[in-house]
Amino acid sequence: MVENGERANGSESALLFDLDGTLVDSVYQHVLAWREALEKAGIQLSVWRIHRRIGMSGGLFVNALLRETGHQVTAEEAARLQRFHAEAYARLVAQVRPLPGAHDLLAYLTRAGVLWAIATSGRLESARPVLDLLDIPAHVPIVTRDLVEHAKPDPDLFLAAAERLGVPIGRSVVVGDSVWDLLAARRAKALGVGLLSGGYGEEELERAGAYRVYQDPADLLRHLDEIGVRSAV
Repeated sequence: MVENGERANGSESALLFDLDGTLVDSVYQHVLAWREALEKAGIQLSVWRIHRRIGMSGGLFVNALLRETGHQVTAEEAARLQRFHAEAYARLVAQVRPLPGAHDLLAYLTRAGVLWAIATSGRLESARPVLDLLDIPAHVPIVTRDLVEHAKPDPDLFLAAAERLGVPIGRSVVVGDSVWDLLAARRAKALGVGLLSGGYGEEELERAGAYRVYQDPADLLRHLDEIGVRSAV
């Protein structure tokens, strides 16, 4: 169902946004929360290794990290680590701020009638405080990990977001900051746009499938015409 209002003049696509590192500056809070969770479980892992996996679903994230250490993890241990992470992140979330231009970008899209949604690998419990920072209109679809079978790099989140907007995934543009976002976009057969605001490099994002790469939401707003978003606003 299309709920964002009238579509913009000449607009033929919807924008599907990742959240952490794309609209809000929260990547490093997640990294530190995962380090605390791992250390609480007696697992030592360098921060840079943790950062490289941010953006994956929690379960895949734990498996990927522990594979690097040679540590075998049970489903119960993985669930405990995710709980530790949620608790640690809750203590850090007050530090999170919207990325430069995030408010302006989303407000512009809404005024222009461009359809957009948010699709995040985070569960609603941890995502809600930062979603509240963005003043998201009530009618904008938000798809969290709780609502799909598989998270990134599987395409489920973006497929669900496009379905909620009533837009074919092939006419959607996925905007994300990690290689996992762009791999998911590629698997969904959507156009991928990368942002550098999550800490990945331009070449990495391009190799993962980014059609264009911008610095942050403010930079994307200045170049919306390059990804086919047009409006009379």
